[in-house]
Amino acid sequence: MAETATLTHTAALARLGHALSDETRARILLSLRETPAYPSDLAESLGVSRQVMSNQLACLRGCGLVEAVPDGRRTSYRLAGEYLAPAFGDLLRLVLVVDPACCSSEGCTCA
Repeated sequence: MAETATLTHTAALARLGHALSDETRARILLSLRETPAYPSDLAESLGVSRQVMSNQLACLRGCGLVEAVPDGRRTSYRLAGEYLAPAFGDLLRLVLVVDPACCSSEGCTCA
């Protein structure tokens, strides 16, 4: 039997949509699928300022998608649950079904 959507479910989906609505946030989530990272490393690899990275990570924390992990005097970030990395992989496969011209065996051309 299908589960009835509640306001909590609706709010959670809205938060996910908000998180994915920004290209930088989407790139952060895809980067963290691979491994936890420090904000400065993420900023450098994604080509954004540390301030932009800080703001985007705060948004993703607020959406419940990433969590801060204290590491001595530094803090790294990781996806908030082990189920998120495979879920984002599934979401990427869904996008490719919706727009198959986006990626081929030669690589992705989507911006």
